This record gives sequence, structure tokens and C-alpha cells, in this order.
Amino acid sequence: MPVAGTEIGPYKCSPPFIETLETIVAAFDAGATAEEISQQYASVDLASVYAVISYVLDHRGEVDEYVKRRYEAAAALRGKIEAAFPPAGIRARLLARRSSSGPA
Repeated sequence: MPVAGTEIGPYKCSPPFIETLETIVAAFDAGATAEEISQQYASVDLASVYAVISYVLDHRGEVDEYVKRRYEAAAALRGKIEAAFPPAGIRARLLARRSSSGPA
């Protein structure tokens, strides 16, 4: 089966350890053809890309909800990280650290 997932984990496309479903959906939604997706992500063969696209088209509502939840979770995590490590002034802090450590 080219697409598998659980309520608690991300959908993955098989073979194992290739792009997540949302990566392929994003490329497809941006207008990429199956051939372009397969070329961009060498770990997924063309037949699997077509199978994933077919799955997405047959389960569009479910897939859209899943992708939305994943993006919301990523945004929440990004917010926590930025709260703990504020990005404002990062360039200045890195340059100061580099200049205080001497020549590279």
C-alpha cells in the first residue's frame, strides 16, 4: 500500500523513509506533475507518486484535514521554540560571538 498512517503519526508513503504525504500533496497542489515529483524526490518512484495522488484525490477531505493538523502542530512547535530562543537579533548575536572568538 503506497500510503499508510495512524491517528498519532504522520502518513508515510512506501517504501519506508521517503517523503511524507504532505510533501507530495504540497508539490501536487503547487502544480507539479507526477513525473516532476518523482524526479524531485528520487526516493519515490513514479508509480508510487501516481498511487499517492490517486489516494489524495479519493480522500481529499481527509487528507486536507490531516495536512492542516500537521501544519498547525508545526506552527505551535515553532512558536514554542521561538519563545524559548527569540529570533530577533540572532544575526547580531552570532556576529558578536564570532568576533569574540577570534579569527576563523
